[in-house]
Amino acid sequence: MLTISQLASYAGVTVRAVRHYHAKGLLPEPKRDHSGYRRYDAHAVVELVRIRTLAEAGVPLARVRELLAADAEEFSAAVADIDRRLRAEIRQRQRHRERIAQLAVGDSLALPPDAVAYLDRLRELGLPSLMVDGERDAWILVAAQLPEHMSLYMKLKQEQLDDPSTVELYRDLAEMISWEADDPRVAAVGDRLVTALEAGGPEGWENHDQRMADELVELLDAVFLDSVPIARRLMARLEERGWRGWTRFERVQPR
Repeated sequence: MLTISQLASYAGVTVRAVRHYHAKGLLPEPKRDHSGYRRYDAHAVVELVRIRTLAEAGVPLARVRELLAADAEEFSAAVADIDRRLRAEIRQRQRHRERIAQLAVGDSLALPPDAVAYLDRLRELGLPSLMVDGERDAWILVAAQLPEHMSLYMKLKQEQLDDPSTVELYRDLAEMISWEADDPRVAAVGDRLVTALEAGGPEGWENHDQRMADELVELLDAVFLDSVPIARRLMARLEERGWRGWTRFERVQPR
């Protein structure tokens, strides 16, 4: 006959687990002997091992009680059902591992291929990682809200990169990320951006973001304002020249 500590050791569980199974009614609790100890026999060890095995397989304790009372045929069918569920969970976890692996290797986890190609082209132009990462995060937000429009957006962005003046503007914007908020060069960059806006891009820069909800536009603008010290001065300069916004440029009356 075994003490509770010996029973737990034989079954590979803790004494606390044994007491928990007693409280749940899964393992009968023997009466105390004349010395005041509870003693367990081999049958208790077998039952405890069965309880532990089912519990470790993820079977809810309420279902464990049901299975312990089942006949051989019912128990076999239930175990087969548990096995099917475990295999489904394994497949799901494998898919999760694949998504984590994608996250580790690049941008394709949350972006379509044409967006990944656009980001790769920015890198090929030598733009800094901080700027490319900012673009990536912004397009992830857009792709989550407007997946059906990503193809159009990427077509427009690629066409913009075909324009040497736009590429030069990108280089200016990349450089200004590190500028202090009071840098005097902000006005000149703002003026060059206005020139590009007024020249128009593919289908017009001022029109291609109209599909975005105001809330998304505000969120994307906030990312720019919070991450670039000169952002507010640059946007103020644009408004002085008759343009408002950042994600969505809109014409306004010049100040």
